[in-house]
Amino acid sequence: MKIAVTYDSEEVFQHFGKTSFFKVYEIENNEIVKSEVKDTEGLGHHDLATLLQRWGVELLICGGIGGGAIQALNNANVKCLPGVKGNCDQAVQDYLNGKLDYDENARCDHHDHKHHCHH
Repeated sequence: MKIAVTYDSEEVFQHFGKTSFFKVYEIENNEIVKSEVKDTEGLGHHDLATLLQRWGVELLICGGIGGGAIQALNNANVKCLPGVKGNCDQAVQDYLNGKLDYDENARCDHHDHKHHCHH
């Protein structure tokens, strides 16, 4: 299984559509066996779902995310756990331990140039 986390300096980046990097984890037997930081290749918003699908990611952990991006992730068969804050490695470990604190209702409204996340 592959898990991706929106990434900025070891922390969960809080705007999915504007993330420049993902930290991608390979999981075997409920353990992290490999992780690497990957560049988003300049893509943003809905195109990121296709990128994650191409990388073989099955689960995304992120901060805020828009409804359109969630739909794009659903279409790409990538499950999304939004509303996560803190360290990326800890978030994945918490997920594996069944203890991840996330908010399925965390949404970002980015319809203007002044981005506001509503949590």
